[in-house]
Amino acid sequence: MAKKLYVGGISYGTSQDTLKSHFGAAGNVASATIIMDKMTGRSKGFGFVEMTTDEEAQNAISMFNGKELDGRTLTVNEARPMEPRAPREGGSRGFGGGEKRSW
Repeated sequence: MAKKLYVGGISYGTSQDTLKSHFGAAGNVASATIIMDKMTGRSKGFGFVEMTTDEEAQNAISMFNGKELDGRTLTVNEARPMEPRAPREGGSRGFGGGEKRSW
Protein backbone atom coordinates (compact mmCIF):
# COMPACT_ATOMS: atom_id res chain seq x y z
CA MET A 1 0.00 0.00 0.00
CA ALA A 2 1.28 3.48 -0.88
CA LYS A 3 2.45 5.76 1.92
CA LYS A 4 2.12 9.54 1.69
CA LEU A 5 4.94 11.70 3.06
CA TYR A 6 4.88 15.38 4.01
CA VAL A 7 7.86 17.31 2.66
CA GLY A 8 8.49 20.77 4.12
CA GLY A 9 11.19 23.34 3.44
CA ILE A 10 10.98 22.98 -0.34
CA SER A 11 12.74 25.74 -2.25
CA TYR A 12 10.47 28.01 -4.29
CA GLY A 13 12.50 27.06 -7.37
CA THR A 14 12.07 23.28 -6.96
CA SER A 15 9.72 21.64 -9.48
CA GLN A 16 7.51 18.60 -8.95
CA ASP A 17 9.65 16.68 -11.42
CA THR A 18 12.80 17.51 -9.43
CA LEU A 19 11.11 16.41 -6.20
CA LYS A 20 9.95 13.15 -7.79
CA SER A 21 13.36 12.29 -9.23
CA HIS A 22 15.11 13.21 -5.94
CA PHE A 23 12.86 10.87 -3.93
CA GLY A 24 13.27 8.20 -6.60
CA ALA A 25 16.64 7.41 -4.99
CA ALA A 26 14.67 5.94 -2.05
CA GLY A 27 12.35 3.77 -4.16
CA ASN A 28 9.36 3.96 -6.46
CA VAL A 29 7.52 7.28 -6.31
CA ALA A 30 3.79 7.05 -7.07
CA SER A 31 3.31 10.84 -7.07
CA ALA A 32 4.96 14.10 -6.05
CA THR A 33 2.99 17.29 -5.55
CA ILE A 34 4.14 20.76 -4.50
CA ILE A 35 1.36 22.88 -2.99
CA MET A 36 0.92 26.17 -4.82
CA ASP A 37 -0.60 29.44 -3.60
CA LYS A 38 -3.84 30.07 -5.51
CA MET A 39 -3.41 33.83 -5.61
CA THR A 40 0.24 34.11 -6.65
CA GLY A 41 0.83 30.75 -8.35
CA ARG A 42 4.03 30.44 -6.31
CA SER A 43 5.06 27.41 -4.26
CA LYS A 44 4.03 27.44 -0.60
CA GLY A 45 7.28 25.64 0.27
CA PHE A 46 5.79 22.26 1.09
CA GLY A 47 4.32 19.28 -0.67
CA PHE A 48 3.63 15.57 -0.59
CA VAL A 49 5.41 12.55 -2.02
CA GLU A 50 3.68 9.20 -2.22
CA MET A 51 5.97 6.17 -2.10
CA THR A 52 4.64 2.80 -3.32
CA THR A 53 5.50 0.81 -0.15
CA ASP A 54 5.88 1.49 3.56
CA GLU A 55 9.51 0.33 3.42
CA GLU A 56 10.33 2.83 0.65
CA ALA A 57 8.60 5.58 2.64
CA GLN A 58 10.68 4.81 5.74
CA ASN A 59 13.79 4.73 3.56
CA ALA A 60 12.91 8.16 2.12
CA ILE A 61 12.37 9.62 5.60
CA SER A 62 15.75 8.37 6.81
CA MET A 63 17.51 9.47 3.59
CA PHE A 64 16.05 12.97 3.19
CA ASN A 65 14.80 14.32 6.54
CA GLY A 66 17.20 17.09 7.56
CA LYS A 67 19.05 16.94 4.24
CA GLU A 68 19.40 19.73 1.70
CA LEU A 69 17.70 20.07 -1.69
CA ASP A 70 18.18 23.18 -3.85
CA GLY A 71 19.72 25.10 -0.95
CA ARG A 72 16.95 24.37 1.61
CA THR A 73 16.83 21.82 4.43
CA LEU A 74 13.94 19.40 4.00
CA THR A 75 11.58 18.14 6.69
CA VAL A 76 10.26 14.72 5.71
CA ASN A 77 7.79 12.71 7.76
CA GLU A 78 4.66 10.64 7.43
CA ALA A 79 1.73 12.78 6.32
CA ARG A 80 -1.17 13.10 8.73
CA PRO A 81 -4.79 13.20 7.59
CA MET A 82 -6.11 16.70 6.97
CA GLU A 83 -8.10 17.97 9.93
CA PRO A 84 -11.44 19.71 9.37
CA ARG A 85 -11.26 23.47 9.62
CA ALA A 86 -13.80 25.88 11.01
CA PRO A 87 -15.34 28.23 8.44
CA ARG A 88 -13.50 31.49 8.02
CA GLU A 89 -15.14 34.50 9.57
CA GLY A 90 -14.49 38.19 9.62
CA GLY A 91 -13.49 40.47 6.83
CA SER A 92 -15.68 42.84 4.94
CA ARG A 93 -17.44 40.20 2.81
CA GLY A 94 -17.41 42.55 -0.14
CA PHE A 95 -19.26 45.39 1.54
CA GLY A 96 -16.34 47.78 1.75
CA GLY A 97 -14.65 48.27 5.03
CA GLY A 98 -13.45 50.71 7.55
CA GLU A 99 -15.42 53.24 9.52
CA LYS A 100 -18.09 55.53 8.27
CA ARG A 101 -17.43 59.10 9.22
CA SER A 102 -19.73 61.99 9.02
CA TRP A 103 -17.96 65.33 8.78
